[in-house]
Amino acid sequence: MSMTLIGIFGLLALFGLLALRFPVALSMILVGVGGTIIATANKFLLLGMSSDQAWARGIKTAMSNLSGETFEAASNYNLLVIPMFVLMGNLAGVSGMSADLFTAAYRWMGHLKGGLASATIAACAGFAALSGSSLAAALTMGRVALPEMKRFNYADSLATGSVAAGGTLGFLIPPSGGMIIYAVLTEQSIGRLFMAGIIPGIALTLLFIGAIYAVVLRKPEAGAPGEKASWEERRAALLAALPFVTVVGITIGGMYTGFFTPVEASSVGAFLTLLVAIARRSLSYRAAREVILQTVKASATVFLIIVGAYIFIPFMSLTELPGQLVTLLTSLPIGDYGILLVIILIYMFLGMFLEGIAMLVLTIPVVLPIIAALEFGFDPAMADMKMIWFGVLVVIVLEMGMISPPVGINVFVVKSIAPKVAMNTIFRGIWPFWFAMALMLLLLTIFPQIAVWLPQTMIG
Repeated sequence: MSMTLIGIFGLLALFGLLALRFPVALSMILVGVGGTIIATANKFLLLGMSSDQAWARGIKTAMSNLSGETFEAASNYNLLVIPMFVLMGNLAGVSGMSADLFTAAYRWMGHLKGGLASATIAACAGFAALSGSSLAAALTMGRVALPEMKRFNYADSLATGSVAAGGTLGFLIPPSGGMIIYAVLTEQSIGRLFMAGIIPGIALTLLFIGAIYAVVLRKPEAGAPGEKASWEERRAALLAALPFVTVVGITIGGMYTGFFTPVEASSVGAFLTLLVAIARRSLSYRAAREVILQTVKASATVFLIIVGAYIFIPFMSLTELPGQLVTLLTSLPIGDYGILLVIILIYMFLGMFLEGIAMLVLTIPVVLPIIAALEFGFDPAMADMKMIWFGVLVVIVLEMGMISPPVGINVFVVKSIAPKVAMNTIFRGIWPFWFAMALMLLLLTIFPQIAVWLPQTMIG
């Protein structure tokens, strides 16, 4: 049996396990270990080794990968950013900083048509800069914003759609969990990827607000204006949000200037958020226990997925399937951007069925060699910038998957907060934001400097 065929069967087995709702991490570990045994044994059988010896070599290689790659993933110093930023987001929720963000956005934007939905988007973007989690942003802001939009008779589709879409910003705006995983899998700088997400994140936030304006322009009753706050109330809201501005400014600014590494910035951010929670007397024993448990659970889940990826990637390399795909796609007469379009369409299709991080770790080992072989107008000396630019594109496509039917994980999060709203109503509300993301992809493809300018100006 050819190595390529073993790789194809491995992928089919993996997708079969996922279709049966088997955990993503365990699916990759099982296929990675089993596939390595079969591929290694097949290799030595073709060299004329006896069956017993070949299978023994296969088992030895697979077990060596299982132990070695697990240790490498677990001991990766850069991955400390995951539990630290998760902790920072959980502490921000407990301390009330998330509610302060929505209040500030509401006081300044709530009196406009669709203003409450726009305030939700702005608050989600702000909370994303503290948590790096799309689910946390959707859940936290949904609990605060949906009752207010219900009070002003917002259309259910616009209200729930804005929460679901706003939550996806946590996957793009630093400290983005998606950027961290991409950086680890592609061996890129976490700090530079964080910086690459800032301008696209702000631009996408503005596009989302533009989508809301387009909806209420066509259907004014979908988003009636809220109460207009006085200037004194607006100033008070900004003052209450000052701790958020301070924490984000120190962590992101420290990384940009080179004063902090991403790991140091995550630790400083978590510590400052802890101080805010203590100062506000919001960190009771019960709240602290819940914060620690949520942080450990979320971090353990991500780490297990990374371990699975570290075991699955060597199997893919052994089968030479990525190399075959590179040869196939680069031989097509459609040019670099035609190949990029094919890759994006495949990601969009997979996003209908797979969760974002799972899709990232499954596809990067196959897609990365293809992107490395293409130029997209980048100077060969800027190969790292090309990978960073592609990382931003991938993360936005994964965001689209978070609100795409039928799986759309953020939609199910919103459904849990608004159980009386039908699923088809929520999905109907996400389409303006989905097309805003598609427009952002087009802008990044035409103007890659949107993503790579800020990383290029970093100090250190």
